[in-house]
Amino acid sequence: MEAQLGRAVKGFHSMSMRSGLFLLSCLVPAVLLLGCGPTSPAEPTTGPVAAPVAEPVEEPAEEPVEEAPKVVTPPAQVVVLPTGFAPIQIEVLPLTELTEAAEGRQGAQLNVYVALLDAYREKIKAPGALRFELYEHVQRSAEPKGQRIEIWPDVDLNHPDENQKYWRDFLRAYEFSLGTRASRNRSYVLEVTCMCPSGKRLSTEWVLKPEK
Repeated sequence: MEAQLGRAVKGFHSMSMRSGLFLLSCLVPAVLLLGCGPTSPAEPTTGPVAAPVAEPVEEPAEEPVEEAPKVVTPPAQVVVLPTGFAPIQIEVLPLTELTEAAEGRQGAQLNVYVALLDAYREKIKAPGALRFELYEHVQRSAEPKGQRIEIWPDVDLNHPDENQKYWRDFLRAYEFSLGTRASRNRSYVLEVTCMCPSGKRLSTEWVLKPEK
């Protein structure tokens, strides 16, 4: 009985040793395979890579450049009247007439009264040049102005002193006395033209009737 029990124990030990060796032989290759297997490469980092930021470079300050003084040319003196106050019409007053010449002079004297009117029909003073022309009067004709018989030098009213010289404030008009060869017993057509500084021309006609 004891002999059988001893053989059984020995058999159990030998079986255990064989089982342990079998397990060890299985574990060692597995460990070696795990340790020697190919390692997966590290995954690259995705996403945009920030570019290096360049530091600002300070530009050297520019030295101030002295500018040459500008030569200002004064504008030309141009006479400009406000709109509405410039003359737009010329008028010969009924006081205009042929009279006897001054003492010691031959012929006759033509006294002309001229008014300049603005847009409001007001008589005004204004610069300009006046031209007087005398024509024969053609009776019963569609064109009463006949042949020109006389023309006088232009009267310059652009200078204030000359303008004031002919101005008659109580009439709000200009007065001119012109020597002429015309006869007081005949009729004539007087043409008056005003040449304004703006280049505009104003003209009118007046019939001089003979004395009765």
